[in-house]
Amino acid sequence: MKHSASAHWSGNLKEGAGTVTSQSGALKGLGYSYKSRFVDETGKSGTNPEELIAAAHASCYAMQFSAYLAENGTPGQVDVSSVVEIDSGSIKGSALTVEGHVPGIDAAKFEELAQKAKTNCPVSKALGAINVTLQAKLA
Repeated sequence: MKHSASAHWSGNLKEGAGTVTSQSGALKGLGYSYKSRFVDETGKSGTNPEELIAAAHASCYAMQFSAYLAENGTPGQVDVSSVVEIDSGSIKGSALTVEGHVPGIDAAKFEELAQKAKTNCPVSKALGAINVTLQAKLA
């Protein structure tokens, strides 16, 4: 299976702007710019590659962790966030945070499965060149 996205850019790096569109249409002409990537941390000036990586990492991890929870016989709900850090033009890391509402599981098993998901999530594997951290909390 293959998934795709495309990007368009006009102008130079600092004054130019672009749009990104995904195969599914979930992203359609979504704007991005130098400002949205390197200046505006509020996220109000458009998206950026790191935000899209964070979204991919959080969603992939949530699916992988949920699969392990179900295999353990304890499906539940998980809320995952990823913070991708860029510094001096390089992506430095992705910090995953997960909170789970999982009946019938203890904190040790939750942590074990959370770490297993971090190791085996396809996006975590793809991000092997950066530091991936995880904070897991059973609610």
